Amino acid sequence: MYYLIIITILYSSYTAANEIIPELEIEPVTPGVFIHKSYSQIAGWGLVSANGLIVVEDKKAFIIDTPWSSRDTEKLVDWIHSQKFTLLGSISTHSHDDRAAGIKWLNEHGVSTYATDLTNNLLEKAGKTQATHSIKKNKFVLADGLLEIFYPGGGHTIDNIVVWLPKSKLLFGGCFVRSLQSQSLGYTGEAQIEQWPHSVAAVLSRYPNVEIVVPGHGAIGNIELLKHTKKLANKATKSGG
Repeated sequence: MYYLIIITILYSSYTAANEIIPELEIEPVTPGVFIHKSYSQIAGWGLVSANGLIVVEDKKAFIIDTPWSSRDTEKLVDWIHSQKFTLLGSISTHSHDDRAAGIKWLNEHGVSTYATDLTNNLLEKAGKTQATHSIKKNKFVLADGLLEIFYPGGGHTIDNIVVWLPKSKLLFGGCFVRSLQSQSLGYTGEAQIEQWPHSVAAVLSRYPNVEIVVPGHGAIGNIELLKHTKKLANKATKSGG
């Protein structure tokens, strides 16, 4: 019986480790905005997809969060070039790999990369490549007003930011925002749970007219994603984590 259990566990580990990672996906969201979705096998979570955006205006493109690997980052940039867009740069919404793993590749290929000072400090501490531009303000405009970044306070991580697209009334929440299908806050190993409800309230106050909300993982929605995230955070706060 013990041998059977061991063989089963080994086989399960082998199949999980060797499961084919889906290819990078790119789809339109609204005029001038595309979602890119990359995948990774995460211990304890299985195959996980991560959302990022490409924002385009006048044939100039800007990436919000890199894909989960250098390989997919290269594919994303290849797609941008295939559309005859000029890539201006990228912004990473916090220091985890589903947001920042492609920074190294972008830096090596001369693409401007941006992150907050806090995110760059965390990347440095983790021995990872930092963005070439460090943002020190809580509110900051990029690409001639195409994007506005806002630091609402801690949540999923101490350094998480959101990105507002004023022309599309779209908010990219990253892992700070949970999808409606999520029944928990997900990975909270570095979360600021006590701050999270207040941070979501700050976003709701700053962007009351938001029409589209893109979470870091899962389906796109509207302002209800922010309200849902606040409820989950309040529940976690009351339960002690």
